[in-house]
Amino acid sequence: MSFWSLIMDGGYIMIPLAILLLVVIYVFTERCIVINRAARRDNSFMDRIRDCVHDGDIESAANLCKKTDSPYSRLVAKGISRIGRPMNDILVAIENTGNIEVANLAKGLPWLSTTAAGAPMLGFLGTVVGMIQAFYSLASAGTAANITLLSSGIYQALVTTVAGLIVGIIALFAYNFLTARINSVMNRLEAGTMEFMDILNEPAN
Repeated sequence: MSFWSLIMDGGYIMIPLAILLLVVIYVFTERCIVINRAARRDNSFMDRIRDCVHDGDIESAANLCKKTDSPYSRLVAKGISRIGRPMNDILVAIENTGNIEVANLAKGLPWLSTTAAGAPMLGFLGTVVGMIQAFYSLASAGTAANITLLSSGIYQALVTTVAGLIVGIIALFAYNFLTARINSVMNRLEAGTMEFMDILNEPAN
């Protein structure tokens, strides 16, 4: 019994399951690349921002943020654009930008959560349909019916359950992994926000 023959025995339900698996692989790979880029941080970036702010060179600080082009720098850029306003207004503007950045990082994750819940259900649907077909074939065989005919139909029907569970498990692990990575980036953004606010409160040299 080959792997390919098992897939073919699963019937038409295997087609949407295969599509969902491809979607999971694509979303996971694409989001990993995006999140890894977002997690990168230039350790000297905030030192240069501090120097620019203390020197009163706001334009250079804004240009540095544009040049860096990362979620972290975009948060700082939003704060720089609000310099001169009350500190609470600056913090709210940064937090709103942070929420947008986190939402952008989470794009595609609903596909993973939906697949994690939906793929097993599709597998069960395929099994139920296969069982109905197996018993229908058994009933139609009449006196020629035997246990081999029934068992063959049952094992073919169970293939979709296994396939659905595999796709669902992969999607679930991918979703949890990406969620943990996004939470890690979010914590870094929050820490960066506090560091920037501290810079604004520091006395200039």
